[in-house]
This record gives sequence, C-alpha cells and structure tokens, in this order.
Amino acid sequence: MRTLIKHALHSKSPLGDITLKGWVRTRRDSKDFSFLEINDGSCLANIQGIADTGIPGYQDIAKMTTGAAIGITGQLVDSPGKGQRWEIHATSIELIGEAPSDYPLQKKGHTPEFLRSIAHLRPRANLYGALFRMRSRMAMAVHRFFDERDFTYVHTPLINFLHRDPNDTDTRCQLHNHIK
Repeated sequence: MRTLIKHALHSKSPLGDITLKGWVRTRRDSKDFSFLEINDGSCLANIQGIADTGIPGYQDIAKMTTGAAIGITGQLVDSPGKGQRWEIHATSIELIGEAPSDYPLQKKGHTPEFLRSIAHLRPRANLYGALFRMRSRMAMAVHRFFDERDFTYVHTPLINFLHRDPNDTDTRCQLHNHIK
C-alpha cells in the first residue's frame, strides 16, 4: 500500500516495508548505489531513497531522470545525512513513467512567468504546489463549515440562457436575462 511522503516524513519511528510513489527531483549515481530524491506533492519536502545496484528495477535507473514517475519500496530508516530525519533504503524500485529529455522543471528555481508557460506542470513546482495545497485546505474548510450547518452545495450555471437571433447575420450571440 502506498504511503504519502508527508506521512513518512512525520513518522515517529522507523518503518518496515513501505512504498512511496512520486516524481524524481534529482538522482546521483555512485558505483554501487544511487541516491533518488523524490516528491509526491503531498508536502514541500522531498525524501531521499538509496537504491543499491542489483535490486529489482535497478536496470531502469538511467531512465529515472528528473521528472520521471517512480515507485520505491523499502525500509524507512534514520538518515545519517544532515538536514533530513528519514530516508528510504530501497528493496525495489519501479519506473512508472519516463520524463522526456527536454523536461522543463529542474532543481533550480523558476520564475512565475516561466511556470505560467507550462501550466500542466505547475503543481510540481514548490511555489504552486504550496499554493494549491493551501487553496485545497481552504476550500475544504469552507465546504465543511456550510455542510455542518446543513447547507446544500449546488453547482449553478454561469450562463443561464444564450440566444441567437436567426434573422441576424451577425455571428455574435447575445446574453438575455429571461427572469421577469
């Protein structure tokens, strides 16, 4: 069963067999192992995974570039590295989806203008990921507030009637209010 990275990072003790899934932020290779830093969007922080050569899935390590979707199964252990409490020692890794060679998001920061040009990837950027998580919590709080007071949530139409005069040669449509 998948564990969210935010839950793994807030764990009180080491965990046995867990599976994390997310996108590769960075990968560093050594002779006998690779470091994979991944994020699933559940929080701002990343988690580091250590994958030894020879574990199942390691043959795809070269395809696990920045932006690739992967799964890591292993043990959550105390990290000897500074700045991180936990890391995952992989017993297997899985390439879920490759990232194209021209994947635009890299470890360095990006300007809001640049991120607007790649709207489908904005949630993976730290700034927009944080904003979208906050927006989600706020919307949920508003919905919960009204739901607890027995209000009914209704999706109302934005445009109630669109009318086009068949005798009009102009191709524009006019919005008419037919409520009397």
